[in-house]
Amino acid sequence: MNMELQENKELVLFENSKIRRKEHEGEWYYSIIDVVAILTESENPRDYWYRLKNRMSEEEYFEVSTNCRQLKLVAQDGKLRETDCGNRETIFRIIQSVPSPNAEPFKLWFARLAEERIQEVVDPSIAIERARQTYLRKGYTEEWTNARINGIPARTELTDEWKKRGIVNSKDFAILTNDISKGTFGITTSQHKDIKGLNDKQNLRDNMSAMELALMTLAEVTTTELHKSNDSQGMAELRIDAQDGGEIASVTRRNIEKKIGKKVVTAENALDFTSKREIDNKSNIEIENYRE
Repeated sequence: MNMELQENKELVLFENSKIRRKEHEGEWYYSIIDVVAILTESENPRDYWYRLKNRMSEEEYFEVSTNCRQLKLVAQDGKLRETDCGNRETIFRIIQSVPSPNAEPFKLWFARLAEERIQEVVDPSIAIERARQTYLRKGYTEEWTNARINGIPARTELTDEWKKRGIVNSKDFAILTNDISKGTFGITTSQHKDIKGLNDKQNLRDNMSAMELALMTLAEVTTTELHKSNDSQGMAELRIDAQDGGEIASVTRRNIEKKIGKKVVTAENALDFTSKREIDNKSNIEIENYRE
């Protein structure tokens, strides 16, 4: 699955391992299969969880039906499938039940993650500032970092609108994002990556210039407003808004190109926007908590 199009608020990372989650009844529930896979390093974590669940269900103080929820999470095929999920208390109980050298570092990480999320609920600016500091530590310039961070709320609001208006499949998120990109820059997201010499796993936005990021933010804010004013519903109507939002941003792009005498989209990538000249293209925990 293309992680640039994943709603990153519903994904966190422990080291390089992905953990899916979903907000349910006011709290986060995490994929138990994903947690078990990290703890056991098993080739078949589903079988391990099946056996563990049966054993835990025999314990008087642990009711599987009470402590676990079947919630729909995005599977590897991009479709929403019901998955066993547990809240923070349940996950800690599972950690204690699995003999693993990863148990202690995972428990510490999970406790820290939970505390950070509580703080962010009280003050969302904490999350934004943490992401900003992460980019700066990676060597990005202040100018670039500000452009990147300013785009996060716009992207978040847009993806929220898509979900409200019937979009749940990651493939559809990709199509809509591609419509905006094609309208804004005159090229698809795949072509944009090719120009910058990126592979499928590298994050396009982390390799855009400050100008490209600003134009993408303009296109996404415009698309969001079109959705609201048109009360668009379903994929067909949303695609029209996305294309229109991109086309509006493209007018600005063409005016800029006329004034500066060169194309906005270039082969420049993250290595050109950082002082350290080294970028870890793997996802970062802090950054992955935002929709890309």
